[in-house]
Amino acid sequence: MAKITRRGFLKTTALLSSLPLVASEKADTKEEALRFIHVTDSHMDLQDEESVEAMELMVKTINKSYKELDFVLFGGDNFNNNVPGNKDAVKFNEIISRLHCPAYCVRGNKESSPKPADDSINLADFKAMFLDKKELHLKGHDWALEKKGVQILGLDSCIEHQNNGLYTDETIAFAKEKLSSGKPTVILNHHPYTNYWGGTEKKDIHKYVLNNTKEVQKQLFGAKNLIMTLSGHKHIDSVTEISGTQVIVTRGFVRPLDLEQYPMRYVEIKGDKISQKLVYTA
Repeated sequence: MAKITRRGFLKTTALLSSLPLVASEKADTKEEALRFIHVTDSHMDLQDEESVEAMELMVKTINKSYKELDFVLFGGDNFNNNVPGNKDAVKFNEIISRLHCPAYCVRGNKESSPKPADDSINLADFKAMFLDKKELHLKGHDWALEKKGVQILGLDSCIEHQNNGLYTDETIAFAKEKLSSGKPTVILNHHPYTNYWGGTEKKDIHKYVLNNTKEVQKQLFGAKNLIMTLSGHKHIDSVTEISGTQVIVTRGFVRPLDLEQYPMRYVEIKGDKISQKLVYTA
């Protein structure tokens, strides 16, 4: 057996220390998948016990079957906002707080149109109850969140006491500022960008399609890093594309496929690969 001299040992050690740490570098650059579920138009209503039970079933399903989620996104019309005071908002918040992962919300027309009209659940109360989270960057009506290299923008498309919606100049400016970072970005909002269901009545289109969608598409959808949008409002499922951006409207949670089978959308983003599918409770 060859004898290793002290000089040889030091020479070998120096050589080894100069070699690249391939395994370590691969571990450092390994991309993590971002996983989340989009739930929209749950219309939880304290006057409808089944709607409350459906929300509780949603939480049980996610906690049991989707344990690797980073968060759940709620896309508006989360509760019907039709009882005096804030009891429905409190109940909704209490239910989603049982999720094993964080939950983030935007408003829909139900949240922005309380009944009675002077009820306490308005934008300020909604922000205090649902958006007071240190990881959210709040600006005006809107918020931003970054997770695993992906940026989520929660944009408020509501007009107070109206069913129709639009993006204010402030919201467009906020989105453009965030998109300028170049980070892969997902936009969450309530009102869809197109007449994807092929409606013919102007009143219907005005109610459901973002009223300044042409301007929004011109200002935002040219960004190559806008990879996906998530909307609701019409309750009809759709997956299309605008200028290379995947444009998704998730079927309303309030419209079950069958008894106790309420729809949600599962999304996974890993690098430049996006996969998504409609999933159900029960």
